[in-house]
Amino acid sequence: MPRLLIVYHSFTDGTRQMAEAAHAAAQPEVDTTLLTAAEAGPDDLLSNDGYLFAAPENLAAIAGVMKDFYDRCYYPALGRIEGRPYAQMVCAGSDGENAARQTARIAQGWRLREVQAPLIICTHAQSPEAILAKKTIPEDDLDLCRELGAALGAGLAMGAF
Repeated sequence: MPRLLIVYHSFTDGTRQMAEAAHAAAQPEVDTTLLTAAEAGPDDLLSNDGYLFAAPENLAAIAGVMKDFYDRCYYPALGRIEGRPYAQMVCAGSDGENAARQTARIAQGWRLREVQAPLIICTHAQSPEAILAKKTIPEDDLDLCRELGAALGAGLAMGAF
């Protein structure tokens, strides 16, 4: 059975909710592992067939814990995961585009194959209080995360990727 790895970081719970929604939707199709960026390592990348990276936007960039995951895993996985499919989700306070570009650039270096455009969920948190507050992602947005997880799972299960 194909294996999907979902790696995420979440400080205010928004990205966690998104990753869990995708995880639940992908599970019937493939063996799915959900790990925080702090837990995940190179062996997890090497032992899976596809990836979903989920990161919050912090100061117009991917969160530092997610960057740490990429830093720890980049060279050990380089040249060993080429051609595998990936997608990404960003939980953003404003636009999330730069965070998505950063992950896409790392994936390009690994020679991963993007199978869906980045899914960016915007919370519109702009004040310090709103940025630091625990998030509740609306059900409509979680449905988009579920659709992405289901599509990745189905694509891996069918051998489309």
